[in-house]
Amino acid sequence: MPLGVIASGPSDNEAPDGLAYSSARGRWVIAAAVLGSGIATLDSTVVGIALPAIGRSFHSEIGILQWVVTGYSITLAAFILLGGALGDRFGRKKIFLVGVIWFAVASACCGIAPNPTSLIVARALQGVGGALLTPASLAILQGSFRRDDRSRAIGAWSGLGGLAAAAGPLVGGYLIAVGSWRWVFYINVPVAIAVLLITSRHVPETKDPNSKGRVDKLGAASAVVFLASLTYGLLEASSRGWTSPVVLAGLVVAAVAGPLFILVERRVKDPMLPLSVFKSHQFSAANAVTFVVYGALSGALFLVPVELQLVVHYTALGSGLALMPITAIMLVFSPRSGRLATRIGPRLQMSLGPIVAGVGLVLLTQATHSGSYLTMVLPAMLVFGAGLAITVAPLTSTAMSSAPAEHAGVASAVNNAVARAAGLIAVTVLPLLAGLTGAAALQPHHFATGFRVALIIAGCTCAAGGLLAAATIRDPSGGWRERTRSAGPTARPAV
Repeated sequence: MPLGVIASGPSDNEAPDGLAYSSARGRWVIAAAVLGSGIATLDSTVVGIALPAIGRSFHSEIGILQWVVTGYSITLAAFILLGGALGDRFGRKKIFLVGVIWFAVASACCGIAPNPTSLIVARALQGVGGALLTPASLAILQGSFRRDDRSRAIGAWSGLGGLAAAAGPLVGGYLIAVGSWRWVFYINVPVAIAVLLITSRHVPETKDPNSKGRVDKLGAASAVVFLASLTYGLLEASSRGWTSPVVLAGLVVAAVAGPLFILVERRVKDPMLPLSVFKSHQFSAANAVTFVVYGALSGALFLVPVELQLVVHYTALGSGLALMPITAIMLVFSPRSGRLATRIGPRLQMSLGPIVAGVGLVLLTQATHSGSYLTMVLPAMLVFGAGLAITVAPLTSTAMSSAPAEHAGVASAVNNAVARAAGLIAVTVLPLLAGLTGAAALQPHHFATGFRVALIIAGCTCAAGGLLAAATIRDPSGGWRERTRSAGPTARPAV
């Protein structure tokens, strides 16, 4: 399968069919992708820490503060498919650079916002920038690296990306303590400048060689309406309830726009989302596993920091530090997991990893009892982190590699949208299933009881994702047995 168009020629330490993971240029490309997507990830977590300070600064009520978060989430979800398609058509590096610049300018606008309305508008613009750069960052890795190194590169991307997510509360708390909530947004500008310099110098251009550059305008519009209304409906359902007229209106619009989008994409000559990508059993299966696993993970991780602070009486900083072992394990082992999946095939890891992560979530139910961090929390974090390290890189790599290389941007956007939709549904539904509703839910004893139920549900769901992978995912070329047989009697999988 061709890699697409690589605009710049290979250097002496690059493979002829793409970059080598061990090459200097390959490391720079990973750095650009990680830093670019990292500012979007960091911003989505750091703002939550800044909300109390923003509320005091503007004397705003909770509804306004919710829109500071929601405005970003809606536009990010709404435009992510369009962002992936634009990268495939006009060049992933080009769209990535546009997204980084857009995000930096919007961040500066957030920092200088004189009132809540302007801050919400700037946050919505930030989401558009995030939608351009996020799928492009992953598509750059898929399109730039040689086949044998893509999973390893994606593993490094996922591990370092986890570091950005975990650093959000720590960075946000520090910037607010020494300066102002405005620095939570200003910090994105110098990072974005560094990304622009690295990308311009080191990242090759890749795109769909068959694209004529035309934009499927009707498909783009229907996709934006569908994703925006679905995201809005799911977000508002968590606070207003499923029977709210606003929530029902959003979901009804999504129910109309979704089939319209599919109808348009089936009929236009050059669709934004070629539906043929779903003819790949592996691509559809990987996204189904993504939906189940990421739904379980998102729902659980939404509740864990609340549990640690409300029931175990950690500080906000302490709860962030408590989650750091997960990030450390991801950082160290995700690249190795990606490399192992390349060697033996993804099925074993995608089957085993979610089960291990599910066991870690069930172990976290011990966090409702009194005891030290070392005995009640850390073991669960280590098991959970191991499960994520086993799962994430093979899962992401499989979703990307099972789609045609010329559609890497769209494949990344689809996988991203599936994960986000799963997370929104889980954050809304899991607390309801666990009985965590109403004012009584925030009573420590009541929350601890519901938390145990929620984590058992999430753990079982995560494990079910592993069983789904075992039933649906296939190893290319026969997986480990065939590879080791063809390589000789001394061959063994390497990490």
